[in-house]
Amino acid sequence: MKRLISLIIAGMSGGLIVLGGILLVQGDLLTGTKHSNVQFTSSPRVIEEKIPEDFADAAEAAMPAVVHISAEAALSSLNEQRSRRRDPFSFFFGDDFFGSPQPRSGKGSGVIISEDGYIVTNNHVIDFADQLEVTLFDDRKFKATLIGQDPRTDIAVIKIDTDNLPYLKFGNSDEIRVGEWVLAVGNPFDLTSTVTAGIISAKGRNKIIKRNDAIEDFIQTDAVVNPGNSGGALVNTEGDLIGVNTAIATATGYYAGYSFAIPSNMLQPVVENIIEHGGPRGSLGLYVAAIADYEAYEEIDLDVDQGVVVTQVEDGGAAQYAGILPADVIVKIDGQDVKSADNLVKIMQQFQIGDEVVITISRKGKVKKVNVRLKA
Repeated sequence: MKRLISLIIAGMSGGLIVLGGILLVQGDLLTGTKHSNVQFTSSPRVIEEKIPEDFADAAEAAMPAVVHISAEAALSSLNEQRSRRRDPFSFFFGDDFFGSPQPRSGKGSGVIISEDGYIVTNNHVIDFADQLEVTLFDDRKFKATLIGQDPRTDIAVIKIDTDNLPYLKFGNSDEIRVGEWVLAVGNPFDLTSTVTAGIISAKGRNKIIKRNDAIEDFIQTDAVVNPGNSGGALVNTEGDLIGVNTAIATATGYYAGYSFAIPSNMLQPVVENIIEHGGPRGSLGLYVAAIADYEAYEEIDLDVDQGVVVTQVEDGGAAQYAGILPADVIVKIDGQDVKSADNLVKIMQQFQIGDEVVITISRKGKVKKVNVRLKA
């Protein structure tokens, strides 16, 4: 009998202990009491902190400084148009008018870079034209004068005769990072002052433009860009000009997810040279690429970590006459270190056609100096 009572008491005690544990756990779940070092992070909060609340300030700064450009070639230019080669940019924007007996015309965008009317755009927007009309954000229209062109970088500068204009300041494109937000501002399909947003998808893109002497170091973005955006602004969230929208990769002529912009650090020295001298200076006559991009060709050991790689030399160009070959790495020009394609462009702005420069190259691990006389 005593044994039976003892078993009953023990069973009741065990039941009470289990019941107490259940109540304790339920209470912890309801009150959020912590009994471990596990912590939970709210991912929506992290995303919220990284995405800007809006792009209104950057758009408000950029839109008044982006213009609409109408370009036309008069009837007197028709024979010259017929003799021109195919425009390498027609693949991107469908602007190939060759073969037509009619005068050529086109439309694009431009960016005001000074209050007295200097405007930067793409060379392919105005290259064929002898009549240029600029429409400002406030709908005023002006005839524009061509200041100069640099086909190798696809940059041109035009000017309108007025002052007190809103303009964009050059930002530092070397400081931008993949994943940062950007805005593309332009006039696609004649829709003036259109703003689209995206991120920087990649830097240092090349082999985009099918031109033998092109110098390329494009910013790739996924901001929507279409025909008419060409020559428009790519700005950061502070409203600084970090690039000029130039091309899209597409099989149809319309946006398919990839757009490319000339970085501001390549743009600025070319623009300054055009304004000062009226056009391009001496040319090396070659294609270059960043070392990081060229390392994809595993069979070639560059054996150097600074400079730009020659990917192609132009027939009859200065580099070919001097004996520079594909896969050579340009390390220095006249003693100045070459660190990137836009840095190469900046250095070359110091020289004129006919100047002789000393190019330091690395070829299969051996460093040598080559004298190059610059050509047009």
